[in-house]
Amino acid sequence: MTAKRDQVAGLLLAAGGGRRLGGRPKALLEHRGRPLVEYAAGVLLAGGCARVHVVLGARADLVRSRAVLPGCVLVDNAQWEEGMGTSLRAGLDSLAGTGARAAVVSLVDQPGIGPEAVARVLAAYDSEASLAAAAYDGVRGHPVLFGADHWPGIIATAVGDRGARAYLKAHDDAITLVECGDVAQAYDIDTESDLIHLE
Repeated sequence: MTAKRDQVAGLLLAAGGGRRLGGRPKALLEHRGRPLVEYAAGVLLAGGCARVHVVLGARADLVRSRAVLPGCVLVDNAQWEEGMGTSLRAGLDSLAGTGARAAVVSLVDQPGIGPEAVARVLAAYDSEASLAAAAYDGVRGHPVLFGADHWPGIIATAVGDRGARAYLKAHDDAITLVECGDVAQAYDIDTESDLIHLE
């Protein structure tokens, strides 16, 4: 299993500007005394990802100066304002040539998703053709695992804030759903009222 896990990278999308949070970048929201991006990257590593690429955008220089992200590759997305699709494309592009054969993609604003969910989704990796996603009471969510065979199609279709939604819809019958509702909560930190979820 270790050999397989060495082929799976973590990809953290952390470029958002927090428009509905008064322009506070989500990566820099405080959680457990540290920037949220640190927690989210740590979840991917603790869940078994061999390496983690973190896509930054809003206030990237400030995130770099405040967050401690040892062992992570930081990827700048200059087009972050155009939506999450640009971050997904930048992140997958950054994995080319690294030896990664799959990527577990997670979002920085979902602190209710911990290492257990990542490990479950990662365990669904079988080959470069793998396609898997966490499910919460049967409803697909994050993290999502994309085998490398799927990367070109995702890069070609990831636009705006929809990310890989169109690609996943087109390949719905190929997705392995991994129930994680018993170990994780898939809420987002989008508005001021959501900040109650941060510790």
